[in-house]
Amino acid sequence: MAAMVSGRNRGEQEMTKERMTIPRNEYDERISKIQEAMKEQDIDLLITHACECESATVRYLSNFWAVFDFVGILVPREGKPILLTGGPESYDFAVQFAQTGDVRIHPMYVETSAPEWDKPTNACNYQMILDEIRERFPIKKIGVANVNTIPHEIMKDLISGAQGAQIVPAEELVMKVRRYKSANEIMMLREAYRITEEAMKEAAEMIRPGVREWEIEAAWRAAAYRMGAEGTGYPIWVTSGPATYQSLCKSTERVIGENEMVQLTFGAKYGGYCGNLVRPVVLGNLPQKQEDMIRVALDCLGETIDVMKPGVPFASVYDTFQARLRKEGFEGLTLYGPAHGTGMQECEGPWVDNRTGMVLEPNMVFNVDIWIADNEFGVRFEDGVLVTETGLEQLTTWNRGAIRK
Repeated sequence: MAAMVSGRNRGEQEMTKERMTIPRNEYDERISKIQEAMKEQDIDLLITHACECESATVRYLSNFWAVFDFVGILVPREGKPILLTGGPESYDFAVQFAQTGDVRIHPMYVETSAPEWDKPTNACNYQMILDEIRERFPIKKIGVANVNTIPHEIMKDLISGAQGAQIVPAEELVMKVRRYKSANEIMMLREAYRITEEAMKEAAEMIRPGVREWEIEAAWRAAAYRMGAEGTGYPIWVTSGPATYQSLCKSTERVIGENEMVQLTFGAKYGGYCGNLVRPVVLGNLPQKQEDMIRVALDCLGETIDVMKPGVPFASVYDTFQARLRKEGFEGLTLYGPAHGTGMQECEGPWVDNRTGMVLEPNMVFNVDIWIADNEFGVRFEDGVLVTETGLEQLTTWNRGAIRK
């Protein structure tokens, strides 16, 4: 009962806090940065795409997120952006929330089982929009971000309206702009990580034999929403016992037992920005092989955080991680390098590996993501870090190790 009262008190304190937001002028600055990058690559028009589960780029440029329907942002090399979405519901939604003055309806941007609208709409297609832009300047090259998520019919309409203009992938252009976080973005990320961490403390309190995986997730969700989360940064989950070797999973009806591990994979979203924290919880005694995995993963986490500093090459961080795995006999039991970028997507570029010449730079934010698994056991530790001018700010630190009960 004491823990429940404590949780309510924390919730009451959270409700008195003023909600943080990204100011409107910063969205204008983001569009300007995108346009500068477009000019460097001779791109006349940039088109981005989003759906409910992949909303980051459009939200980054407009603060609008899709619900049911699709949404896109058209950024001309000069002038104001245009937001496209489907149907009168999404139009009204976008007009209220989007930091973009020009909102239009494209009939192909509706959900996959859309009604025939009774309410009149002034719909347009790509031919109409691009003709309008061509009155100001010729469109010779179109960059498309999120190209792997665009529905076939929308892409066909774009190709038709492009009238022979070259269409090229532009994901990297956008991600390079998003790579460096502003002071306002860092503020939002700190809050997302804080909520994630505080809610995990409450959820971990209830873990014991006899509790179901989804009950633990529900406890975390209740705490996170009470603290101001708008949602989750990804589909969070709890795994236990024989399922802990899975890197991706979902919470189930499974009842937690004695002498097994529970893996908590949680992340809150705040103002579009994603926090994340992953911890194992150990109940009783585990097989030695699983204990060895926990020990090595924790060593890799600490070593990676120690190595990460401004100016350090990604390759040095990655090679240090791989050397530790080889030394401990766990080489080949990971999916990727020890860290990846984060922000409006829990998992976004850049990836810390030895395949690029990139170095750590101030205002980059990463999740240090240590995952070791075979076909029987697995363990993950994950914490957020911010690269600063002088070092590394750790955004989550709670109970860095296996939580033992």
